[in-house]
Amino acid sequence: MTRPIDLNADVGESFGRWSLGDDDALMGIVTSANVACGFHAGDPSTIRRTCAAAVRHGVAIGAQVAYPDLVGFGRRFIDISPGELADAVVYQIGALDALARAEGGRVTYVKPHGALYHAVLHHEAQAGALVAGLCSVDSSLPLVGMADSASERHATAAGVRFVTEGFADRGYDADGRLVPRGTPGALLTDPAAVAEQALELLSWRVDSICVHSDTPGAANLAAAMRTALEGVGAAVSSFTA
Repeated sequence: MTRPIDLNADVGESFGRWSLGDDDALMGIVTSANVACGFHAGDPSTIRRTCAAAVRHGVAIGAQVAYPDLVGFGRRFIDISPGELADAVVYQIGALDALARAEGGRVTYVKPHGALYHAVLHHEAQAGALVAGLCSVDSSLPLVGMADSASERHATAAGVRFVTEGFADRGYDADGRLVPRGTPGALLTDPAAVAEQALELLSWRVDSICVHSDTPGAANLAAAMRTALEGVGAAVSSFTA
């Protein structure tokens, strides 16, 4: 099997004195880094350090844009107007790109975070605003999300490349949607189970597979996933390469 597959992780989610995730370990395993842009997590120094690590490891830098919700870690839906959401997307991409360029990198794609990610599966107005914000900055930036979503439809209509994603460390229901956090089976923390799910995702319409940095043992999970994928001949590489 030579099917290319990208491995991504949500990183840069520390804030000030609060530390979250083992970003350094993950950077040596994944091929794309979804960097928090300050709205759900990530202060300027954390963001810059994260970008420096990504550049050092040759990992693609993506803007993980979110609702303005530091207190809720971006995991609460916000009924924000399309114009305000589009501006928030522009702001976050711009801030991350400036810090990435200061370390010799640049933003190469966009991925929504948390509640925004789930909203744009079906919320047409917010999906449209997400894509509009991306296009205001650079319409050549790919957008990452779940297949058959409102965000995919709006991206395709705008001529934006859409990168389909699956999750190795999250449970799926019978309809192929993620089991809500806090529900039994929502989170996979066993390396063998994560590796098995990653292999199953190869048969889905998935271009990139995610592991969350705040999942317990995230680096070990990512390593098991990569080993399993390379073991069946998958070509692990960033979709931006």
